[in-house]
Amino acid sequence: MEKNYKTSSEHDTEQERFLKEEAYLKAQAKVKKILGFYRHLLVYVLVNIFLIVLISYNNDGPFWSFATFSTAFFWGIGLGFHALGVFGPDLIFGKSWENKMMKKYMDKEKNNRWE
Repeated sequence: MEKNYKTSSEHDTEQERFLKEEAYLKAQAKVKKILGFYRHLLVYVLVNIFLIVLISYNNDGPFWSFATFSTAFFWGIGLGFHALGVFGPDLIFGKSWENKMMKKYMDKEKNNRWE
């Protein structure tokens, strides 16, 4: 049997190996989501710097007008939703919230059983 970094020993049960593999795949998916967000952020910054410079150079109006920053503003809203999609679930409904709710409902079930 070939050993790799995903399984720690040959003595693990099938369920332990499955849980380790599942944890690895979840972590890998999370890292890909974070990497995708940072790529999006980099493209957002580079493209909007280019657009703002281009618009301000070719525009006779004031620099601090909505037209100069409208693309950055609306794209920024989309970027904000992307950030919420990547980081939001952990901020709002993270493990501590999940554990607290599980304990609450388990305690409630335990109390209802004995009444």
